[in-house]
Amino acid sequence: MISFIGSVFSPWYRWSGRKSPENHCCINVATYGPGGRWTMTDRGRAALQQTRNTFQVGPSKLTWAGGKLVFDIDEMTWPHMGRLKGRVTVTPSAVTGVELPLKADGTHIWRPFGPSSEIEVDLNQPGWQWTGHGYFDANFGTAALEDDFSYWTWGRFPTKANGAWCFYDASVRDGSELALGVHFDANGRAEVVEAPPRTRFARSKWLVRRETRADPGYTPRQVHDMLDAPFYCRSAIRTKVFGEEMVGVHEALDLDRFASPLIKPMLAVKVPRKPGWPSPR
Repeated sequence: MISFIGSVFSPWYRWSGRKSPENHCCINVATYGPGGRWTMTDRGRAALQQTRNTFQVGPSKLTWAGGKLVFDIDEMTWPHMGRLKGRVTVTPSAVTGVELPLKADGTHIWRPFGPSSEIEVDLNQPGWQWTGHGYFDANFGTAALEDDFSYWTWGRFPTKANGAWCFYDASVRDGSELALGVHFDANGRAEVVEAPPRTRFARSKWLVRRETRADPGYTPRQVHDMLDAPFYCRSAIRTKVFGEEMVGVHEALDLDRFASPLIKPMLAVKVPRKPGWPSPR
């Protein structure tokens, strides 16, 4: 689940000139496996409502209450037309105060709010009720990702000791490289470390290059396919870091591909635009 003000992957936002982020908001939900669903409706400013503890876009909203982040989801799905409804609750073991720049000029910031969390899922499909390990963070930026980066990879790997590793690597358009490794303990304390080497592993189905951090001699591998697009891949992978094998969520983003004007019409099929609110039913 991703919530946007200024939907960075929306072709409508790009075509608008990115002048009014509040006019391009959405709550994206993706579920995986047999019968998986996708929703990412680009909505106008009339659908956006915010208070200190709530963030609402159209029929769906996020609420911070009692140390929990609650997602109430009510969205139309694509390509399996139907309604995805339910609640997802994320309970962090601690909320961090960490805020890390992804570029030296501060135009892109990463904010890992709850690197170690518990999650409870209750959606309106058989079998989509479960509890497990979760995570939530935020990214803020004042420039388009594809204008500042050519490639981006991120991974989060929970440890046996109830902490988590996060690795952020990116190639910046100015020729510099982001190489960030952070360990978070269960109390939210963060320690920046020199990460193991970047290690390539098998490309995605769309041949997006993939790499992550791994101990020398170890080759990471995908254990679960999540989301595969011409410019982006999300998957569960297994790697080995400082002697411990871990399975975590990994993302790879080819921003050279995303910048191609050919991609935007393809995305418009997956990201419908509904500028008004309330939407007709």
